[in-house]
Amino acid sequence: MLNKMRNIGIMAHIDAGKTTTTERILYYTKKIHKIGEIDDGQATMDFLPQEQARGITIQSAATTTEWKGFQINIIDTPGHVDFTAEVERSLRVLDGAVAVICAVDGVQPQTETVWKQADEFNVPRICFMNKMDRVGADFFGSMEDVHTKFGVECVALQIPIGQGQNFEGVIDLLDMKEIRWNMEDDGETFSITDVAPERKADAEKWHEKLIDQAASADDSLAELYLEGKEISIEQLKGALRRQTINRAIVPFVMGSARHNQGIQPLIDAVVDYLPAPDEVPPAEGLHIKRDKEEKVEVPCIESGTPVGLVFKISYDPNMGSVCFVRMYSGKISSGTQIFNVNKKKRERINRIFRINADKEEPMDSVSAGDIAAFIGLKLAQTGDTLGSEGMPVLLEKPTFPQPVISVSLEPESLAERDKMNQTLEILSHEDPTFTYHDDPETGQLIISGMGELHLDVLVTRMRDDFKVQCRVGAPQVTYREAVTTPADSSESYSKVLGGKENTAGITIHVEPRSQGEGNLYTCAVKRSSDIPDEIFDAMQNSFESSLQSGIKFGYPCTDTAVTVTAVEYNELTSTPFAFEACAAQVFDKACSAANPQLLEPVMRVDISCPKEFVGDAMSQITARGGIILGQDSKVSGEIVHAQAPMAKMFGFSTNLRSVTQGRASFSMEFSHFQIKPDGLGKTW
Repeated sequence: MLNKMRNIGIMAHIDAGKTTTTERILYYTKKIHKIGEIDDGQATMDFLPQEQARGITIQSAATTTEWKGFQINIIDTPGHVDFTAEVERSLRVLDGAVAVICAVDGVQPQTETVWKQADEFNVPRICFMNKMDRVGADFFGSMEDVHTKFGVECVALQIPIGQGQNFEGVIDLLDMKEIRWNMEDDGETFSITDVAPERKADAEKWHEKLIDQAASADDSLAELYLEGKEISIEQLKGALRRQTINRAIVPFVMGSARHNQGIQPLIDAVVDYLPAPDEVPPAEGLHIKRDKEEKVEVPCIESGTPVGLVFKISYDPNMGSVCFVRMYSGKISSGTQIFNVNKKKRERINRIFRINADKEEPMDSVSAGDIAAFIGLKLAQTGDTLGSEGMPVLLEKPTFPQPVISVSLEPESLAERDKMNQTLEILSHEDPTFTYHDDPETGQLIISGMGELHLDVLVTRMRDDFKVQCRVGAPQVTYREAVTTPADSSESYSKVLGGKENTAGITIHVEPRSQGEGNLYTCAVKRSSDIPDEIFDAMQNSFESSLQSGIKFGYPCTDTAVTVTAVEYNELTSTPFAFEACAAQVFDKACSAANPQLLEPVMRVDISCPKEFVGDAMSQITARGGIILGQDSKVSGEIVHAQAPMAKMFGFSTNLRSVTQGRASFSMEFSHFQIKPDGLGKTW
């Protein structure tokens, strides 16, 4: 049954119509019985729809529907850059994706971000050109925009009958038929007619182009094409499917989700061209052995060893933590124990269920290729691998971007404090990019996230869903520390505790890494039977903790590599405690000698505004110490690409609106950390 399954995600820039498109797919596949209209401006609906009955929607994580005998698991990918980690998490478990492109604006800044992320995970995709009925819609221009920006071979499966306000329907280039949707029944039925004589020549031209594109990368089809033989629709579909799965082409369909046009051919395209779970390369994992980590492939077969990935966690007031799991191999049954490879602990799965729109359907088990929700896992976090002790395979070492913005949080009364701490624990468990800690200097509770919107949404959830009364302080930027030159250092530790001598000796090398590479801890000393594993674990824990605690100012380190080059171990006196203490000391010594610097977060800013306001918008960026990287012209206006330090970007939206008479919009995402230009002196 694997070939009858599709795991897809719908990705897009905010307001391209992602949520509206998903809503229509669920309606036409009979999963919901009424189309819920979503106001285009409510981007929050994309990642936190709070209209569902359960207080916190679980539907947004994964929902399952059926179409013509195929099971389609739709995984939600949020629409805003503040939720980049969530998008990556979703893309990690997809086999294919639908990119929703606005026919008026073409490729927008956030489209570029999600497209690059999909490239990173080798996700085959098809495009749905939405808003074909809007003034300024240009199917061919926007398709060319995708081709130019991403260098992909775009294949039109349809061409429009009219565009903008004259959009009537589409011409299917495979069947060579015209399709028009009936507005009386919300587009549920449609009429299929022969291509009108006045459109025949254009349709023939694009039909030939479609066959030519399909044959150019498919030998069997090219042979038939060159011999002038008839190519059947099935042969053409087969060739397009193979090339889409190999990411050689991106097929395009179109419509207007808001006006219920074009959705059924889109669902057909998902089934026809996107891969089944066993048609994509097997997942790669690390087999954790005592002495080394070995790369292994995880084939998508039900009879294999169970391996699954927790890709999202939602909190439900009735059920507690709901873990969404993508199974890569084997089978897991409800009521059984499973091994959490990351935590090295066993956990019991109380219940497994599938989420169909707003209903839960209990399942006895979940098998390779499928997606389900697990209840009962207490330790699991986003990114954890579930498997067996006999073959502990780690699907990935979870990496999440570091939070870049912080605000202080205070309960309105002492009675609220415990409730607030419990809520923060639940939210940080759900979202690994959200962290909180007590500031030792001020005694304030500080919460950190990926952007102003990210924290705003989380605080809103605390108030509305968890009923926590709290006050929020002014936003603050989260800085980083990093070494800028290599340094070596050795340290010996010796202390008598409780009449017992504790000794340790460690030599390390620290050096800077390239921008954005993150921290790296390695131990060049080979593990052997002479030195117990606890010693190596104690050193690793201490160094990782030191990297988080910082060098001079207590900010976490970034882009710093620490390598243990030698250890002095005495089996009579050396203890894990001694090595932990020694590691902390040698870290401070080496990093202090490696010219540490304070780094500040720099944001990538994309401003969309009419031509006449471009100068004003640019001056707003440069006045904040930002730099202009470039500019694109679109039908809807100009797109200005820039970078600016985050510390100077607070209140930017208000100023931008006032100088552009409210006609400019912008998106902002974290780009990188750079050395703070005014050095350490001014900040402190």
